[in-house]
Order: sequence, then structure tokens, then C-alpha cells
Amino acid sequence: MGLDHVRSEIEHMRVQVGRQKEILQLQRAGISTAAAELLLARMLAKIEDLCGERDRLRKEQGGLPKGRVLGGRSW
Repeated sequence: MGLDHVRSEIEHMRVQVGRQKEILQLQRAGISTAAAELLLARMLAKIEDLCGERDRLRKEQGGLPKGRVLGGRSW
């Protein structure tokens, strides 16, 4: 699994978590969505796993270039 794929998957999962949080708001309003809470927990765990994989891949590739920040700006 390459670094770009892991980054893409992290972004996808974050969008999905946002959707699940909306479902949890419905649950708080009294609408039964117990399955949504379990799904959210699994998705958050998946994001944590992917972030770990991303960090491992980044370390293998030597990390971010020195003097640069996300977005490509050099200081």
C-alpha cells in the first residue's frame, strides 16, 4: 500500500466519520441509530490504523523534506 493510497483512504474515512456524526446527532434526538455508533467506532479505529501506516511509510521514505510544510511552501 503506497503513501498516496493511505492518504486518500484517510481522507475518505474522515468524510465517512463526519456523516456518522450526523447520524449520532439523530440518535441524541431520540431516533434509534445504535448501529451507527458501532460503525463510527470501527471507522475511527480504521483511521487510527491508517494514520499509523501513513507514518510508517513516511518514515521509510525519509519523512517530509526539510524546510517545507504541508501545502508545499518553503520557509
